[in-house]
Amino acid sequence: MSVKPIRLFGDPVLRMKAQPVTDFDKELRTLVKDLTDTMTAAPGAGLAAPQLGVSLRVFTWQVDGELGHLVNPDLTLTEDEQDGPEGCLSLPGLRYDCKRAYGVVAKGFTMYGDPVTVEGTELLARCIQHETDHLDGIIFIDRLDAEQRKEAMKAIREAAWAGEPVPQVKISPHSTFGRAL
Repeated sequence: MSVKPIRLFGDPVLRMKAQPVTDFDKELRTLVKDLTDTMTAAPGAGLAAPQLGVSLRVFTWQVDGELGHLVNPDLTLTEDEQDGPEGCLSLPGLRYDCKRAYGVVAKGFTMYGDPVTVEGTELLARCIQHETDHLDGIIFIDRLDAEQRKEAMKAIREAAWAGEPVPQVKISPHSTFGRAL
């Protein structure tokens, strides 16, 4: 098992637009395993690479017993909306109602470079949208109305984890991935 530290709100990597994956190699498969192991141990419904400090367009999910991952996702959203509770492993303990599309069709690739399409509604749709937002530097509290966002920011400032130091990152000259020390 390879559980990594999850980056918390305030870490700059969470606000950066992640880069497309171009190499479907062993390092990518290791990243998907690290994401899966960390998400499962947390436990969470999804985890995006930036949450581990890796600025690449890949995420994992586990919803209704279905475990999956998606590389370089491209989403098509339904017009129908849902409003429901949402949380984030980078904002531990915080949950707020957030509007999302009711359904999604996500096209992308597996860790082996094979094309894949994932269709989902309700929780799976919410999870795929949430994780794809992470790849674009968007955190779910950005989607809250002004009053809820103000409440969320106050809760973040008061949270026990607020102001935690960012893990040190070592970048290998042979790797495009950052590894937490």
